[in-house]
Amino acid sequence: MATKPPKGDPVQDAPQVTGPQHAAAGIPAIGHTLRMAQRQMGVKRTALTLLSVNQKDGFDCPGCAWPEPDHRHKAEFCENGAKAVAEEATLRRVTPEFFAAHSVTDLATRSGYWLGQQGRLTHPVYLPEGGEHYEPVTWERAFDIVAEEIAALDSPDEAVFYTSGRTSNEAAFLYQLFARELGTNNLPDCSNMCHESSGSALGETIGIGKGSVLLEDLYKADLIVVAGQNPGTNHPRMLSALERAKANGAKIISVNPLPEAGLERFKNPQTPKGLTTGAALTDLFLQIRLGGDQALFRLLNKLILDTEGAVDKTFVEEHTHGFEEFAEAARAADWDETLTATGLTRAEIEEALRMVLASKRTIVCWAMGLTQHKHSVPTIREVVNFLLLRGNIGRPGAGVCPVRGHSNVQGDRTMGIFERPAPAFLDALEREFGFAPPREHGYDVVRAIRALRDGEAKVFFAMGGNFVSASPDTEVTEAAMRRARLTVHVSTKLNRSHAVTGARALILPTLGRTERDLQSSGEQFVTVEDSMGMVHASRGRLEPASTRLLSEPAIVCRLARRVLGESSRTPWEEFEQDYATIRDRIARVIPGFEDFNARVAHPGGFALPHAPRDERRFPTATGKANFTAAPIEYPELPEGRLLLQTLRSHDQYNTTIYGLDDRYRGIRNGRRVVLVNPEDARRLDVRDGSYVDLVSEWQDGVERRAPGFRVVHYPTARGCAAAYYPETNVLVPLDATADTSNTPASKSVVVRLEQSATD
Repeated sequence: MATKPPKGDPVQDAPQVTGPQHAAAGIPAIGHTLRMAQRQMGVKRTALTLLSVNQKDGFDCPGCAWPEPDHRHKAEFCENGAKAVAEEATLRRVTPEFFAAHSVTDLATRSGYWLGQQGRLTHPVYLPEGGEHYEPVTWERAFDIVAEEIAALDSPDEAVFYTSGRTSNEAAFLYQLFARELGTNNLPDCSNMCHESSGSALGETIGIGKGSVLLEDLYKADLIVVAGQNPGTNHPRMLSALERAKANGAKIISVNPLPEAGLERFKNPQTPKGLTTGAALTDLFLQIRLGGDQALFRLLNKLILDTEGAVDKTFVEEHTHGFEEFAEAARAADWDETLTATGLTRAEIEEALRMVLASKRTIVCWAMGLTQHKHSVPTIREVVNFLLLRGNIGRPGAGVCPVRGHSNVQGDRTMGIFERPAPAFLDALEREFGFAPPREHGYDVVRAIRALRDGEAKVFFAMGGNFVSASPDTEVTEAAMRRARLTVHVSTKLNRSHAVTGARALILPTLGRTERDLQSSGEQFVTVEDSMGMVHASRGRLEPASTRLLSEPAIVCRLARRVLGESSRTPWEEFEQDYATIRDRIARVIPGFEDFNARVAHPGGFALPHAPRDERRFPTATGKANFTAAPIEYPELPEGRLLLQTLRSHDQYNTTIYGLDDRYRGIRNGRRVVLVNPEDARRLDVRDGSYVDLVSEWQDGVERRAPGFRVVHYPTARGCAAAYYPETNVLVPLDATADTSNTPASKSVVVRLEQSATD
């Protein structure tokens, strides 16, 4: 039976701690999934909704971007996917009466968990300048308000248009089209904060900023390296693919500062064995120090070069460029420096080398553990070097596999959500729509925050997401948002960004993935692209949470008509009425989408072309795959300090908090915990259960403090600590970013622990 939302914030000042678990999923995951789903949706709605998730005639999970196999289970979802669906399909509602009862000041004191638990937004609401409460507003008036503020700008570049990864291909294409017709490339997105480093490194080295493997490749691999990733929480359906790969004979190396239950053992709830013993996954666990991955892969490359017959010379000679310069740098790799950078032993690295040399088909998967450091781009380039050496790109069972975190974040980028668009894309837009798109690069996330802070941007429009909580340097970000003239959020549910506003603010409620989208031409579907470049349809099945909701494409079309007026030749009204007409235009603008409507009608969709994977053709500046050479970097840790990584709990997805537990790590009823190696804790004289403030240290000398964290002695890598975001985003300096990609360096924050006043 569905339950009501909590009236008050739960007390989180005494988290309960037990030891970490050593297996993921199984019967506990089934029970937890059903309990959380039934609290939000009730029994009948839970069954009807979950059986449509990730089905060929159903809707795409609004959670992660892991692809679906061609043969689907009836229950083709994971625990965290079910949580995401339950929160969207909830029976709880946030009505105008809720906003009348809760001022913005009140909402700003609430936790993200409490805000999210209140339910679905039902009406567009407006916060007038000087107002304390959001109040109902018509859609027409809402679009008028946006048009007024945009018209008052001195330049279109004073507006910022942010995108979350949940946005469909159709909505994303329209959104970037509107922004560029307006005259700006200010299109930051959530990828700027996660896999921008991957795109930067892969674009330079193999010519396309996406992974080169399909799901079937994992089943054919001899060796899978999972680096800087926790699939048991962040991409749980990946565990099924790893289980199948293991059954086919693959070996798995896990490279991570923390042991993670999902990579130790997977209890597949869809199999009899999974309900009992499960399957061991990791063959070799390399508990690496934060930021040591570049040094590890560089030394492995040296050792491969030093091994007779280990290099695929034919592939290197025919398909690569820059080998000699790379080889010179690799041969200079030093054992002592590598052991310092990684915290590993010589025996561990030698065992990894034996597994690498025994593999004819190797895949490297990674996520934020590699992408959110100052030296992330050269680290991922070194991973590419590692694969190129043995010809492991462009053949079955081998390749690069950056695992994207949000359902359509990769598709949004494909659709043109990018502040630095390629000239060829802009040329295609100009040919198709008859206007001259701006050519000057726009703001990414970090630069957008700076522009808002400095008064250079005045209107902030977000298509989904929770920008304030997702961004670094929380106090700076919130102050920047409050300087805006207008903040607008297209949302399904409440989050903290709705309580941190400009002088005026709008919340525009939209349809979710689970809901039917009925326009004047009939029922519509949208499309998404998964982490491996598969494009498929998504069809909601539920009645909308409110009759006053608009779809994301409809919101963009109506906004564009109001803001651009008669000067726009784009058929916005036609696009709103029939999404097939949007796909027709996408097919003429974006390579790989030819005959889009016909191909996406095929159950399961279609794979986008990928030249390195499909034909070993590398569309780089040299026409070949590029080896690279860069100095080895790794974070240096001052005496008495720890290196902190921000991470998710098992009861959260990105900034959405589903609950207060982290079951696999043994944490319950609280999120303000910091995981510290027991040896480090003894050295720093902090006992288990004591409370500390986390204080970050950076070159600007500004004190950034996150108070009141319970110390948990935990088997992290020596010198390394971990704590949950968004609570610890306050510690990440805005200007501490990855070279080239400008991604916040959230996985290598130098901190000191100070006794908390609450201890």
